[in-house]
Amino acid sequence: MARIKRKTTTEMIWPYFLKLLQERPMYGYELRQETQKRFGWKPPTVTSYLVLYSLEKGGYVTVSWKEQRGKPARKYYKITKKGEDLLQEAIDYFKETYTKLAA
Repeated sequence: MARIKRKTTTEMIWPYFLKLLQERPMYGYELRQETQKRFGWKPPTVTSYLVLYSLEKGGYVTVSWKEQRGKPARKYYKITKKGEDLLQEAIDYFKETYTKLAA
């Protein structure tokens, strides 16, 4: 059971990030914190940023820098239409899988 939990969380962060980004743009650290708060587990730091880079490169999220008073600018991620479509595909897949397993 530990393996399936790891596979559907730590090794598959992107659906969680896209789900959170549907609500509002967020920066990387904030996404990690919100994942822990909402889903009950905290993604590894390096993996999180690799996933965000991959989502950006694939066109699933866009990036914008926001200045802050007296602090370094933060990189905010925002889900795109392509990202919304990918998230819906993932949700449909998990619903279908659950239905088959629960039958």
